[in-house]
Amino acid sequence: MDRVTLVSVVLASLVCSFAMAEEKTEGNIEKLREQGYSVHVISPIFSQLVMFSFPKAFQMVFEQTKGDYYLREAVLEGETVDRWSQMITVSGLKGVAANPNVTPRFFAEGIAAGFKRACPDTFAAKGFGAIKISGRDAFVALASCGTVQSGANKHSETALVVAIQGTSDLYSIQWAEREAVSSRPMTPDQAKWTDRFNKLGPIKVCPRVSGEAAPYPSCINQK
Repeated sequence: MDRVTLVSVVLASLVCSFAMAEEKTEGNIEKLREQGYSVHVISPIFSQLVMFSFPKAFQMVFEQTKGDYYLREAVLEGETVDRWSQMITVSGLKGVAANPNVTPRFFAEGIAAGFKRACPDTFAAKGFGAIKISGRDAFVALASCGTVQSGANKHSETALVVAIQGTSDLYSIQWAEREAVSSRPMTPDQAKWTDRFNKLGPIKVCPRVSGEAAPYPSCINQK
């Protein structure tokens, strides 16, 4: 795996703007946190807006829309898309929500299957289960590889996957982490990954309002 997280490669095989409190710029994220603001990212992705809380110390390093597929990646400050220890990936698949077979669970299980193909001997997965996000069906899961190759380097990789069925599209938010190689399947720390899921909240998918621009108050104020 040469460049991006294993999750991103799997997503590609299956087939932003920043809006923050008080309309501040990306460079003021940490200052906003110090002042007590909750910092969110809201992205217009195809038919809807996707919002989540932007964890501390991450910065966006890549964004692309290619046909019916959207991808955005953020890594820890000082890291790159080629060399990283943690990555948050946001993706969108256009128009697939109309297919009754393409559910959030199916999507998450497809990502897990990609992990298994990459590391059949050290693969592990765990479903956190079905939830609702903005009234829409969603599914949360963990997948991990004890050993995966990235260029000349080997490492383990674990990913929290949140898949959400929008009105027309399917969205996902993933938080991936690379650690030392394990020769056997890993047992991810459920408390740590539950905390990371909570740090991403609130997660919302919202209608796009004609003429509305960042910071998309209709989505920020959505209950």
